Amino acid sequence: MASRRSQRLTAPPRESGIAILMAVLVVAVATILGTNLYWRSALDLRRTGASLAADQGLLLLQGAEAWAGDILRDDIQSSGPDSDHFGEIWAIQLPPLSVDGEGTISGEMTDLQGRFNLNNLIGPDGGTDPIVLAQFGRLLSVLELDPSLASVVADWLDLDTNPGFPNSGEDELYSDAEPPYHTPNLAITSKSELMAMAGMDQDTYFVLAPHLAVLPSGTKINVNTASAAVIASLGDLIGLAQAEQLVEDRGGADFVDVQETFQGLVEPEMLERIDGVSEYFQLRGRISIGTTQYTMYSLLHRDPSGVVRSLFRSLGSE
Repeated sequence: MASRRSQRLTAPPRESGIAILMAVLVVAVATILGTNLYWRSALDLRRTGASLAADQGLLLLQGAEAWAGDILRDDIQSSGPDSDHFGEIWAIQLPPLSVDGEGTISGEMTDLQGRFNLNNLIGPDGGTDPIVLAQFGRLLSVLELDPSLASVVADWLDLDTNPGFPNSGEDELYSDAEPPYHTPNLAITSKSELMAMAGMDQDTYFVLAPHLAVLPSGTKINVNTASAAVIASLGDLIGLAQAEQLVEDRGGADFVDVQETFQGLVEPEMLERIDGVSEYFQLRGRISIGTTQYTMYSLLHRDPSGVVRSLFRSLGSE
């Protein structure tokens, strides 16, 4: 009787195996669910941290922009409105500064009026300005690039659809592209738009870009901050060697008398288009917080009274 009762209390081997399998499945499912919850929690935490770092980075860059505005305003108040040059405080590069011990921020300002303004190619009537077109051709030649690109760029900007000389840059030049497109016949807002123009390749762009700016039409060139190549483009009588000597003589200061220095070196029409004062500057700010990195380009306008406004911002590229 005892052995029969023991047999009834002991589960069959098959039922015992199913119970063990169910237990293993329950543990496996619980492990998968726990791992999934942990992964989601870690991912949400990482995403939240990255979002906070991104917001903090943007706010810090806007703070750097306000700081740059203060520097430009202090500069005009301390140095006066008659000259801008590399010896002033705005030209000092800001070294990397610690941000709450978690990252760094740095920045530098560039005088954009020391560069060739592409939008100056278009005169008040919407047509190509021949004086500026000739200057752009000289700049291309000084940089050992194809001077005929000047006509292509001018055709891209001017209001008419008449092909320029010697190279045309109007619609027929882009009609065979894939996909085809038209010339906008408008002022541009970024010099990277050059890459869409016929005859412009990456190597040419990288050589030319440091000497270019995109500003409202009609701005003057500040020879106190212009490169030797830009100075050499001002007239046929200025060679690159003489322009380099002028830059060396200028040093970190300014030309005492711009008109007297360039009298006889450039045509009277070009003499009216150069100056020693600037209104447009570019701030390049860089922020690094953890794995978050930003580079912001900000176009700043300082009016003669010292008021500074941000006209344009971009992240990652000019």
